[in-house]
Amino acid sequence: MGFQRSGKAASLRLGDMCRLKGQEINTLQGLGLVVGLRGTGDSDAAPTARALSRMMQLMGGPMALDSLGQLDLRDVGDAKNVAMVFVTARIPAVGSQNGDLLDVSVNAINAKSLEGGYLMMTPLLGPRADNPTVYAIAQGPMRLTLEGPATTATIQGGAKMEATVPAAFEQDGQITLILDRDFASFDNTQRIEDEVNGLLALTLGESGRFSNRYSSSAATQGGAQAIDQLHVRVQIPSLYRENPIKFISLLLNLQIQLASHSSRVVINEREGIVVIGKDVEVAPVLVTHRNLRIEAGGVGGLVGVNDKVSEKDTAKLKNLADALNALDVPTSDLIAIIKTLKRKGDLYGEVVFQ
Repeated sequence: MGFQRSGKAASLRLGDMCRLKGQEINTLQGLGLVVGLRGTGDSDAAPTARALSRMMQLMGGPMALDSLGQLDLRDVGDAKNVAMVFVTARIPAVGSQNGDLLDVSVNAINAKSLEGGYLMMTPLLGPRADNPTVYAIAQGPMRLTLEGPATTATIQGGAKMEATVPAAFEQDGQITLILDRDFASFDNTQRIEDEVNGLLALTLGESGRFSNRYSSSAATQGGAQAIDQLHVRVQIPSLYRENPIKFISLLLNLQIQLASHSSRVVINEREGIVVIGKDVEVAPVLVTHRNLRIEAGGVGGLVGVNDKVSEKDTAKLKNLADALNALDVPTSDLIAIIKTLKRKGDLYGEVVFQ
């Protein structure tokens, strides 16, 4: 059985509301050494000295050993032009192939400045410390950001992928849609389920087949199921099993009717911005502001203080805001009035503060 939704709603492509599970941005990370600094590197940092000694040893450089056979750090202990850094690179949501170049972000751990530095070859691992796979190698001359501090730098195309990281979007013949946070709600996921099942019924010629999303026939032919306010699971129909890309393209271009937010007020106090939906109403009230008196209510929305107002009449909040604006009432005072009306229970709508 269907249900009615009141209010006019906007339409938006499904692809503009969500992403596919498996298509996430992943971060690679590693610890590296920067050389070529102008005396602004790490000072008296034993980890930096050990890392530099080890790297010089691996590159065939002559390094002295102490009585225990360990690397003698005194040879590099006074190096001021070297710094240990934290290196990151982001794999895009579509994945990355072997040989692709990624931008690199470099952040100093102890150095005063990374200006003029060069990142030595640094292996980049995944976010899990127990996985030793090297996904990329980063190196190159660094550039400081204009707005950022001198301890943060970037290398454009500084990381070369050494492994392929695919963006797996299908699992066991299913895909999962993940709504953006701005659209996450039980109402929207239910709307998506209804629209997708309607599309599949129309495309496959199986009218009514998807009324019961738990039926075996629906699972065979395809179907959508809202999991929560963020996720919608969609079974790829057997017709598209050999060509899931075509089905996903068709799916993401589906138009979804969004719920109306016309009964919502959004307030940004820092910027002094008030956005009022057209359906936000206030009870019949008398608003006094300094030497001003405005009575809200009546058929026209706003009436004079000597006119009779029915207790059942309401006024549009936007009309009250227009009246206050015509009287040059500051936005900060309008926000204070809206807060007072909401606290008193005379504002009929949702108030969101940003």
